[in-house]
Amino acid sequence: MQGLKSTLMQDLCFKKTSEVKSSVTEVECYICGKGLQDGYRITAKTLSNGMALFCDVHYTLQ
Repeated sequence: MQGLKSTLMQDLCFKKTSEVKSSVTEVECYICGKGLQDGYRITAKTLSNGMALFCDVHYTLQ
């Protein structure tokens, strides 16, 4: 077995590229505009016309 060399050749072919699409925005209260950077907790609530974000002060009012 001495003197034998083996070679492995391989072609990589990626047929599909996965694309990840996302968007990021700062979260802030729908009513007062305060956010995490101001020290408030933010909670999402589903309303009849969509979803809205509220701070811990205004969430209880809804």
